[in-house]
Amino acid sequence: MTSSRLRWSGLLIPALVGIAIVVLVWWSGPGLFGSPSAGGGTVVAATVTTPAECTAPNPTETVQFEAGGGKHTGSLDACGHDRGDRVEITVPADLGTGTVQVHLADVVAGHSDLRRPVGLALLALSCLGGGAYAFLVQRGSRRTTATPVAA
Repeated sequence: MTSSRLRWSGLLIPALVGIAIVVLVWWSGPGLFGSPSAGGGTVVAATVTTPAECTAPNPTETVQFEAGGGKHTGSLDACGHDRGDRVEITVPADLGTGTVQVHLADVVAGHSDLRRPVGLALLALSCLGGGAYAFLVQRGSRRTTATPVAA
């Protein structure tokens, strides 16, 4: 009877610590797993005027958009759009004159929306592994010595 109580108390503390760690990481916000930095610009609608093929090296499309009270031309680092397609772009605060370098509003290079859920899942699995290890250490060895059989 004490053996089964020992097992559950041995599992309860690591389980509660693991749950507490995952909850604290969840509440810490998206910045913990390297959220994309804010682009520092305004999101506006743009029209693709010169599309680019995705097979070209470093494809760049030309877009036209309205910002700051005037029409501007931008160089968009994207491909695969058709002429006249509407896209959301991020325009830098300092437009200046000439062609402006712009980026798609919903894309940040090198980042994915899956980072946070995958990071939390891996953290939960590591907590589970740590709890299982704590249980095995507490349980101790279960080897029994074999008694020799008389022949």
